[in-house]
Amino acid sequence: MTEKIIAACDGASKGNPGPAAWAWVIGTESGEVAHWEAGPLGTATNNVAELTALLRLLERLEPGVPAEVRMDSQYAMKAVTTWLPGWRRKGWKTSAGTPVANKELVVAIDELLADRPVEFVYTPAHQVDGDPLNDAADRAASHTARSQEPAGSAAGSTLPPPEPASARPAAKRPAKAAGTARPRRSGGGSSAPSLKARFPGRCRCGQTYGKGETIMKNSAGWGHPTCADAVS
Repeated sequence: MTEKIIAACDGASKGNPGPAAWAWVIGTESGEVAHWEAGPLGTATNNVAELTALLRLLERLEPGVPAEVRMDSQYAMKAVTTWLPGWRRKGWKTSAGTPVANKELVVAIDELLADRPVEFVYTPAHQVDGDPLNDAADRAASHTARSQEPAGSAAGSTLPPPEPASARPAAKRPAKAAGTARPRRSGGGSSAPSLKARFPGRCRCGQTYGKGETIMKNSAGWGHPTCADAVS
């Protein structure tokens, strides 16, 4: 019987956009890091880094082996568990008729997910006694974003130590479930103000939000905080 692979992936952007990188980690049966890899992206957004991390992980995993992929990015999680089917049906357009942001990455991920037994699991980042694989991916992505040098276990690299608390982004907050996963707002997000919606509305991603939900200003109006820079 084929065992399920437990893996995690993460992206980092120091400036959003700024120096960015992706990283993935594959765990052992006991939950320790077995293999990992991280790569630089030059200047990119956090969303690009998060999606690239997932793409690189899926490219590494054997297609027929069941996998559990742990992520702490609300944007990337929603992209693959909630928004992607609708985007595909609409010819890679949002419900507002605008092109899907980061289309090339999303399409490539969609192709790699075809007929793959992959379960996505939301894992909060920067938590005391948090998930060790997510923490390792976070450290690898963050360090590589700063160094812009590729690293990984295959190259004999050692996982970087945790960054000082002052250098880390604010703790990433969990949000409502998306499909089978509970996503969170992606790190390094927009600095636009947020508020509680006085009335129900529709975000530019095509999904609705309810009265009392937190919304944030974007170039098309108001919507989900995670969509502030998700759709251009």
